[in-house]
Amino acid sequence: MTLERIVIVGKPGAGKTTLAGELASRLSLHNVELDAINWQPNWVPLPKDEMRERVSESISATDNWVLDGNYKAVRDIVWGRADTLIWLDYPLWLALWRVFKRTMGRIFKQKELWNGNRESIGHHLTLDPEENLFAWTIRMHKSHRNDYPTLFEQPEYSHLKVLRFRSPRETESWLQTIPSARDV
Repeated sequence: MTLERIVIVGKPGAGKTTLAGELASRLSLHNVELDAINWQPNWVPLPKDEMRERVSESISATDNWVLDGNYKAVRDIVWGRADTLIWLDYPLWLALWRVFKRTMGRIFKQKELWNGNRESIGHHLTLDPEENLFAWTIRMHKSHRNDYPTLFEQPEYSHLKVLRFRSPRETESWLQTIPSARDV
């Protein structure tokens, strides 16, 4: 199986960024994190046109890359150029637990994410799914389960090798079949 241009999708807490980092290391791929491109200082999202331009530049700069994220605004660019799509379709309860642990750690350690942004308790006390990562996770779980199977059937994405993993154990078993560039 060719693994040269990989996109990793899934709800928050699935482990997209972690898996992308591991694959980038194992396969010597350029690593692109969509959240790092999108989120500007003070949690201001990059305008759609600029986002599309930056993502296109990031994946055109090299022939081999791994990218994580679910942004509809760049789906046609990313999925159109990818050879493999990995869908981390884990149970909702697991994603919510991981989001909780990750978020609490980030808040208490005041970890900077992208462009000076940090998570705060205030982000998670609102019911607005655009602000509350837990509400967003629930929304995306339902959306992905409904939309992704249909999207994978579209002619413009028929070239993609789609790998759907339903548990971290399943993902880890597959990952162990990928030789590390360090071992070659």
